[in-house]
Formats: sequence, structure tokens, C-alpha cells
Amino acid sequence: MAVIKRGHSTDVISSSVPLQILFYLNMFYYIFYFLATLLMIIYKSTVLSYPDSNLAVDLALLFIMVFLEVIRLYMGVSGNLTEDKTALAASLILSFGSIILSVYFLVWQTYVLWADEIISIILLVFYSLEDLLKFAAIASFASNAFA
Repeated sequence: MAVIKRGHSTDVISSSVPLQILFYLNMFYYIFYFLATLLMIIYKSTVLSYPDSNLAVDLALLFIMVFLEVIRLYMGVSGNLTEDKTALAASLILSFGSIILSVYFLVWQTYVLWADEIISIILLVFYSLEDLLKFAAIASFASNAFA
């Protein structure tokens, strides 16, 4: 938390630097996650007997997850930087959808490779840390609003 003095008033900056760093790292990790998952789905569909209907579902859910992730990260970054509780809360709500889709790729997809497990668990760790820091940032923003 930084304090900026302007004239006679004091402005407190309460955006979370650790949260911003996690958002930044998650952006790059999610690009890796998406490409790795897409390549593994392609690999599984060529090597294993992957039913076409399941392939379509897995690909559709992966692209829905991309859409959710882009919105979630945008809302989170902008909410943190502008200290907007609503945008950060929206990112928190969207992260539950991303968590469910990550668990799908970890447990429920047609074929789960050990690489699927590893990258999905790492993504879930990112989500957990981000969500904890989002709660803390929202609490910080709310307490500064009343101060």
C-alpha cells in the first residue's frame, strides 16, 4: 500500500501487486495450458480411439474456457488496477467457471494423460492463489472506501 500526498489530501493506493503479478504470470501460463491441451487432444484423437462426439465436447469446452479466461483476466486486471470491487468480484465469480472447466480437463475428459494432470493442477494452484488474493484485495478496497 502506497500513500500519495497531494496538497492537503492523502490518497491511498491499495491495488495488490502480488495479485497483479499472478495475473501476469497466469496470462502466459494459460497460453501454454491452452496450446498444450489442444495438442494433447489432437494427439489423443489420432493415436487413441477418441469418439467424435467426445472430441467435439472437449474442443468446445476448451474454447469456452479460453473465452472465460480472457474475460476473467481482463476483469481481474482492470479491477485491481482501478481498485474496482465490482470488476474484481466479477473476475472472482468467473474463476469458478474456469475452475470447473479445469477440473473437467483434470478428471472427466475422455482420456486423461499424466501431462493433463500436471498442467491442470498447476492451473488450479494459480486459480486458488488468485482467488485468495482477490478476496484480500476486495476487503482492502472496501475498508479504504470507508476510511
